[in-house]
This record gives sequence, C-alpha cells and structure tokens, in this order.
Amino acid sequence: MIATATKTGKVTGIIANLVTIASQDPVAQNEICYIHVGEERLLGEVIKIVHHDIFVQCFESTRGMKVGNMVEFTGEMLEITLGPGMLSKIYDGLQSDLKKFDSLFIERGQHSAALDAESLWHFKPLAKKGDIVQASDWLGEVLENAVKHRILVPFKVSGKFIIESIVEEGEYRIDDVIAVLVNSDSHKLEINMVQKWPIKRPIKFYSEKMRPFAMLETGVRVIDTLIPLAEGGTGFIPGPFGTGKTVLQHAIAKQATADVIIYAACGERANEIVDVFTEFPELYDPHTGRKLMERTIIIANTSNMPVAAREASVYTAMTIAEYYRSMGLKVLILADSTSRWAQALREMSNRLEELPGPDAFPMDLTAVIANFYARAGYVTLHNGESGSITFLGTVSPSGGNLKEPVTEATKKAARCFYALSQRRADQKRYPAVDPTESYSKYLEYPEMQSYLHEHISTRWIQQVTKARDLLIRGREFRDQINILGDDGVPLDYHVQFWKAEVIDFIILQQDAFDAVDAMTPIERQRYMLELVLQISNMDFKFGSFEEVSGYFKRIINVLKQLNYTEFKSDEFESKNKELKKIINEKRIS
Repeated sequence: MIATATKTGKVTGIIANLVTIASQDPVAQNEICYIHVGEERLLGEVIKIVHHDIFVQCFESTRGMKVGNMVEFTGEMLEITLGPGMLSKIYDGLQSDLKKFDSLFIERGQHSAALDAESLWHFKPLAKKGDIVQASDWLGEVLENAVKHRILVPFKVSGKFIIESIVEEGEYRIDDVIAVLVNSDSHKLEINMVQKWPIKRPIKFYSEKMRPFAMLETGVRVIDTLIPLAEGGTGFIPGPFGTGKTVLQHAIAKQATADVIIYAACGERANEIVDVFTEFPELYDPHTGRKLMERTIIIANTSNMPVAAREASVYTAMTIAEYYRSMGLKVLILADSTSRWAQALREMSNRLEELPGPDAFPMDLTAVIANFYARAGYVTLHNGESGSITFLGTVSPSGGNLKEPVTEATKKAARCFYALSQRRADQKRYPAVDPTESYSKYLEYPEMQSYLHEHISTRWIQQVTKARDLLIRGREFRDQINILGDDGVPLDYHVQFWKAEVIDFIILQQDAFDAVDAMTPIERQRYMLELVLQISNMDFKFGSFEEVSGYFKRIINVLKQLNYTEFKSDEFESKNKELKKIINEKRIS
C-alpha cells in the first residue's frame, strides 16, 4: 500500500476525519496519501478535488493534526494484497491482520502485513512453457486449507504473454518467482504468488457475466422454500434491532453451499464482533466436517473504529471475493450492516457540504449502493470455468422503518428482500422473516424456474405459490378473528387460520441451535412442504372453534417432532404414523 511519494501538499483544514489539503501537484480522485503527524503517517484517500483544494477522508483519528502538516501523495489508489494465506484471517477494513497486533487496541498509524511471507506453499503448475496467457489466467495452484487456491496472472498485466518458464511442482514462498512471462516486444515479467488490486475498481477479467440460474442452498427453510437466493445473486435483510439479523446471517454462513465465506462486519457493535471471533473458530462445516473458519475470512470494522474505514471494509471484502471468484469458486459475502456504511457516507457528504438527499443521505446513495451490488454475480471465466459471488447484506433501519432511504435504495439493487418482523420476533417465531412482505425476484427468472423443476420438483413453484397464498389468507382470517371475536366468524375461518399456522410453525420456524433442525437439506424441505400442503387440502369435521385449535396444536406438535428427528429414520417413520392417526380422527374421507 505504501509507495514512494512524488507529490506533496499541506493541511489547510480539519473537520473530524475530513482533511483539506492544498497542493500545486496534479492529484487524482481516490488517490492515497499519507498525512504526517509527528512521527506518525496517517492514511487517507482523496474523495474530492476543487482546483488546488483537495479533500481527503482520513482512515484514522485526526487528533493532534494541525494546519501546515505535510502530506505525501502516492500516485496509487487504495489497494489490498491478494494471495495464498487469506483464509482463516481476521482483517480490519484496510486488510491489516488483527492477530499480529500485541495491544488490545490498534495504535494510530499502525498496520500489519496481510500475508505471511515466510510460509511455504506446495505449488502445482497448471500451465506449461509456451502457453499464451493474459490477466487472470491460471498458472498453478496451492492448497489453502481445503480450498484449491489458483495462482493467477496478475490483473494488472496488459495484453497477452507467452510463458517463458514456470517452476516445477514443489515448496515455495509467496514472494518466490514461479513463472517468467514475455510478450511480443520481448518485455519480461517475473510472477510470484502475490498481487495487488485497488478496492474501488471491480475485477472484470471474465468472458461473460450471466443471469443467476441456480439456487444457493442455505439450509434455512423460509429462504430455500419460499424466498430462494440464487448463486451469484444479491439479497438483503432489513429489520429492527433484536429481530435476529446476525443469527440468521451466522446460520447462512455455516450452512450455505459456498466454497469461501467472507464476513464483513461494517460498523457493528464491538460485542457482536467479539461473538463472531469466538464462535466462528469453534463451528464445524456441516458439508466437510472441518472447521468453518478454514474457508472463512472476517473483515472487522466495529462502530468505535474510524468512520471512513467502514467504506473501505465493504470494498475490501468485495475485492477479495472477486479474486476468489476468478479461481472458479463460489463465494458468499455477508455484510453486517450496510446501514453503517451508508451512515459513514452521510457523514462525509455532510462535511463536504454537499446537497443532502432524504434524511440527509447523499443524493447519489442509490447509485453508490447499486454499483456495489452490481459487483456480485455469476461469471464464466476465460478458460470456460465458472465462479460466483453471492452478496447478502443486512440493513438496520432506524425505528424499524422499512421506508427509510437506505432500505429503499437497497431494494432497487438487491433481488431478494428478507423483511424481519418485530411482531414475529416478539412472538419468538424465528427466523423472524415475514413471508408476506418478503420476496425473491429470482423465482420470476425462466432459468431459475428450469433449475427448480429439474433439481427439486416439476410442481415446486406451484407448491411454493400455494403455501404463500395460504399464509396470506391465514393472516386475513387472523385479523377477522381478532376484530370480530372467536365466535363472531364462521368455523371455517378458524380452520383456514390453523392450516396457515401449520405452515408457519413447520416451514417458517426453525431452531438454529438444534443439531438436526438447524439445517434442512432441500430433499427434506420438499418432503415437509408436500406434507403440510396435503394437510391444508384435507377437509375436517369440527363442532366448535375450541376443538379446531386443540386438534391442530396436536398436529403441529407431531410435525415439530418430525423436524427434530433424523430424516427417514425409524423414529421419523414412527412419528409419521402417529401423525396419520391424528389426521384420521377428524378427516372427512
């Protein structure tokens, strides 16, 4: 990140972490600079240029900074280091390895190397001498935990090169030269396992970006069954405080069918991030049996860290994800929460005295969020392999207001909307996703419909639509019962309401702390959805509304025991027989 300074300036004004600098040298937008405060060099980024006045957001505390302090401009954008050794790491927003710091708090101006230069990696060449390559092509691979980490031709390489030489399979450090490339002008490049890339610039070295077509299985029933998230798709989870956003993200991180998980903690409270630090290393990956942390990277930027670093943290996470996608891997990014990032953008916009938009957020908030979400996606690489980035963020709207600017702006960019309900959370119906307010636009894609027909059932979409309709009708019947009273509505209203409750308790609600119920494979989801829909299609004979509630509570109790039982085990079949016996008591044949 540090480069030799050729341009200088002087501080002329300071407003919190916004620093105004005067310089006669030409400076570029998003260029990095270092502000000298005593012996310390504070990192900053150019965010606005007006004639000779340069506005810089400083990523660290500006305490002690004075007018007249010298500034060095590097001529480079904010870059991160990419290479083997990132998995299992916990970074801050500027990619400093937090485990390398001795003190409890990061000292101002203190940074650490992102990768370990002394570690040996077993390199296996995938290309050979004489091959023609370009940026992002695979030269070889190393095994990073259980993930095949491909060594790529650096993204900054321009044009086509011929491999003049490549090392044999063996042990190498990340800085060792593993290949020499030469172009038609006899220009040679020595390539090692490390490269750098600016975080604000998308990595677009692929042949095609396709519309998402495959479902990303999360093991969370309310998502996979009713509101599916596509591999390479985007979604977000808004909801008031205490409705379970973080727990839901943790469940998805643990269970999703992704090769690499990147968890970006953007401005969340420190105690929540500490929970991530302590829980993730202890979790086991249900797909491989290995530690979940072996395929996870955490980017930590808590609420007590500098505001400007929140923006850097989300872009750092996305750039790392694009790097792994270029290896043909499935990457899942979880950002908690993008509201904190938007608040940081609002603070900087206000300090720059820009024209404010709704709730004083920047006028271009929608465009900034849309451009960021657009970096996710499913791509076909130059070699025919495919990779994907699935992005799922959380939004923390003030007072639970889902009409506030950040939620509205994110709605326009994301294709999945998982609205968390305070009412459901108060009723302990977790995950508290409101099935009637939430939606997945991927269900409208013909490609996704074909995938669901082929991999789940030809009747799956119709069944999902039927379940949603029953839930909507159940809510209407509940409101009628609450208004008119139990005995003020027809008996059928109670029956229809309780049929919707069966779907709610058995499909929507899930125990994230139970060994069996925490993760539901798609085969089991199909079985349970078909089972509850069969019950909803049956006719029953009742004498009073008290009889209706008691009867359906017995059905729900047995179905919940099915969710806690190993699928198709002897105990599972026994519970099924018990369920059929209860159904036959009141069923009209």
